[in-house]
Formats: sequence, structure tokens, C-alpha cells
Amino acid sequence: MDKKPKKAKKNDLIVILDFGGQYAHLISRRVREQKVYSKVIPCDNGFKYLSNLKDEYNLKGVIFSGGPSSVYEENSPKVNPKILEIDVPILGICYGHQLIAQVVGGTVDIAEKGEYGVIHPEILDSKYLFKGIDGRIKGWTSHKDVVRELPSGFQTIATTKNCPIAAYANERDNIYGIQWHPEVTHSELGNKIFENFLFEICECSPEWEMEKFAQEAIETIKDKVGEDKAIIGVSGGIDSTTAAVLASRSLKRDLTAVFVDHGLMRQEESRQVIEALKKYDLNLIALDESDRFFNRLSGILDPERKRKVVGEEFIRVFEEVADSKGAEYLIQGTIYPDWIESGSETHSETIKSHHNVGGLPSKIDFKGIIEPLRSLYKDEVREIARTMGLPKEIVERQPFPGPGLAVRIIGEVTKDKIDILQKADKILRDEVENKKIDKSLWQYFAVLLSIKSTGVKGDSRDYGYVVALRAVESKEAMTANFAKIPYNILEKISNKISNQIPEVTRVVYDITHKPPGTIEWE
Repeated sequence: MDKKPKKAKKNDLIVILDFGGQYAHLISRRVREQKVYSKVIPCDNGFKYLSNLKDEYNLKGVIFSGGPSSVYEENSPKVNPKILEIDVPILGICYGHQLIAQVVGGTVDIAEKGEYGVIHPEILDSKYLFKGIDGRIKGWTSHKDVVRELPSGFQTIATTKNCPIAAYANERDNIYGIQWHPEVTHSELGNKIFENFLFEICECSPEWEMEKFAQEAIETIKDKVGEDKAIIGVSGGIDSTTAAVLASRSLKRDLTAVFVDHGLMRQEESRQVIEALKKYDLNLIALDESDRFFNRLSGILDPERKRKVVGEEFIRVFEEVADSKGAEYLIQGTIYPDWIESGSETHSETIKSHHNVGGLPSKIDFKGIIEPLRSLYKDEVREIARTMGLPKEIVERQPFPGPGLAVRIIGEVTKDKIDILQKADKILRDEVENKKIDKSLWQYFAVLLSIKSTGVKGDSRDYGYVVALRAVESKEAMTANFAKIPYNILEKISNKISNQIPEVTRVVYDITHKPPGTIEWE
């Protein structure tokens, strides 16, 4: 008698309900850092989603994120009260803390004095969330509403001068709330608080590891493709290369990797990418389709339209290759932030369409699209790449948008503008790397603006382009700080650009964080 196949062990899961707070995904990252899998779900879809999880995950807990609203505002985000009856621990943070208190019959009120920035809550009970923590600690907060009263069964476990109920616990029902933000680095012992919730309260197992994920991804790709063939678009970046190596280990010769030179790469980059990818057994095809992309982009000014045009043209090239190879599936290196920014999660806002998500055309001639990395953040992809032995130049390569320099040119894309931007970007990258400050940066690049500015060259009036320099520090691209590059380095870069590129008369430096800006300009 044949044995039944052994079922794979389900991953423990913590669900973060997003109430519009800027830190929902930061909470998710803090959970994953403890080797526990997490997913961010829109709050109004929460109960339905949680009710359908049993077959796929081992749900261990739910976290309500913060948010900018007041629980008393007419259109403030709400939650199905039945979520509180789900038999797993629940933690509310900031707005989530207040909302839970309101739902269970407590009182939420406007404080006489709000709390913004650093606070020093006093821990009243060193159990539950605060096991191993006592006295006063430093926290970071931003709120005007406060929980004023709690119903029976709840107790106050932390307090501040302006917020008497800064944290609460209901041990019987496994419901907890905290007014400040343990997920931000400004808060002391934030990781300890998450450890307590995950392991002491939710009893999670720290088994979310990238090596295990990689093996599961290899098996999943094979299951989905079956006896068919697949192609994968590769750019030389960390996401597509990692996905390609995973797919290659899964499908062997049934996979064809396709590098499309759209003419929008950095200087000399297409040649370098092709040489790098040839080191892997990817059955690589390299195509120069630059004229095709320039023709499609002619006259287009809107950045969203650019992304959609590039996304559609990529797909059309892939369809042609797939037809010649008899491939039925397209594999992509899409990652979690791509979906978030493209507004492809339920009720999420579109920040910018990624060419491989929101930029895809509505009609695609493939049996299916497979995205083995779509649940991962960028640093997790890098970790997988390391476990698979990918070289340092791939693992540490700075992110580069799929539409390439098309979204680093404000306005119409032309070959002349691409040439100017390639030269400026090369000068910036060379100086940053020569000064050995590139390791501390997430991205560093140049942007060619649509405006022109008066300059003086050779004692004569000149009128040329403006180049903006952008360099940011980040861990996962969800948030970023502009890099404080020393003035002498910026001065040298500016002088070289304005002296070596006749068409440029002015160089500026972007000092905008994310938020409120995005890392890329378009």
C-alpha cells in the first residue's frame, strides 16, 4: 500500500492589521527579524482573511497597527469586533491600542496634552509584554487620544504623566495594548517587547528562515510549472537574479532567462550584466530592443504612463521569446515593496506602478505568472542570495528600477537625454565608490530634470539642464533617510558633472526623506 505524501509543516504566522499607520510594515519587519513569518493585511479585510487561514498557516497572533485617525472620526478605520473572539493573542499599538479599548467597552478620550516624540513610560507589571523589563524606559509616541478607562478583566501595566493607561493587559482573553511604538528604533527595548509577545504570549517558534524559504520556493515553482516550460526576465539586479537562480534549480533546462536591453540602463551596465549572468546555468538569451522601447516612449511625459509602457513592452518581448521556446509560464522577481507601492494589495494606495506589477498590461499571453519572492522584503532577498552562494557584486548591487533611466528623466525620454544622464550618474557612482562611502548607502543616483537653468561657462551665458543627485540610507526601502554626504565630496561631483557634461549648468542635492518623498523621483 502506497504511503500518503507527508504534508509540509505550516509556518507560524503573525498578521498585522493595517489601520493606515506609516509603521505597519515596520512592525512586520520587527516580527520577521525574530524569525517569525508576518503579513500585513488591510484592516477592513481582516476578519475574512483570518477566517480562511487554517489550511495555509498556523495563525499565532494578530497585531493592530497604529494610524493617523481618531477612533471617534466618522470615517476612521474600524474592525469587525469578531476578530477579538479569534482564539489567538492580540496586541494593539497606538491607534490599535485605542481601538481595542473602545471595542471592548473602555473609554477613549482626547488628552489634555498630547504626547509627541520621546516619552518615559513607567512599567507597572513586569509580566506579559514587559517580562524582564521594569522601572522607566524610553519610548517614542505620537498621539492625542488616550485610553481613559478599561472594562473589567483589563489591567493597566504601564503609565506616563499624560497617559495614565499607556499599556494594558487582559490575561484571560490574551488581549494587550501599548500606546507607544516599540517598532521604531527610538523606543528602548522594543525588540524585547516583541520577543515577549511572540514567544511568551503567542508561543511562536522561530523557524522562519531564508534557507527553508528558498527550498520551499524551488518546490513551489516546480509544482506550478509541472511538465511545462517557463521564461524569466532578468536585469542583473538582486531580485530577478535570485528568482532566476531559484527557478533554474527547480526547472533546469525547462527555464529560459531573458535579458532585455531597453537602452535605459546605466553606462556600460548591459555588457556587465550579461557577463555576470553567463556565470549561471540560466539558458540565457540577451536581446537589444532599445530602438523598440525608445519608439514607444517617444512623446510620453507622465511617469505612470512611462512605467506602464515599459511594463507592457517587456511583456510583449517575453511573449515572443516564450512562443519561440514553447514556454507557458512567466517568472518574475517581484518583491513585497513592489506590490505595496503599486497599490496591488486590497485597498492600498498606488504610490507608483512598478513595471512588473501595476505596469503590466491587462492582457497577457501566459498560462500564469509565478513570483517566488513576492512575500519578501529586499533585505530578506539578499539573505536568500547569500545562502545560495551568489557573489557579493550581485548581493550588494544597489537597487535599479525596471524602467531604468526612463524614470530618472523628468519629462520625455530621448537618446540624447539618456546619454547626459548616463554620464552624470557614472561620475556620481565613481566618486561615491572611490571615497568608499557606498557601503553605507542604499541607493545613489542622478536625475535629469525637465527644467533648464542659466549658467556661466567661459565668461559667457549658458542655458542648460539641471541634474539632481540623490543618495539615501535604508534597510528595506519602506522608509529612507537622505544621506549626509560630506560637502567636499558633493562639491567634487558637482564640478565634474558641470565641467565634463556641456549640456549641464546646475547640480543640486536632494535632502528629502522617505516619507514624505519616495526614493526614486518618478
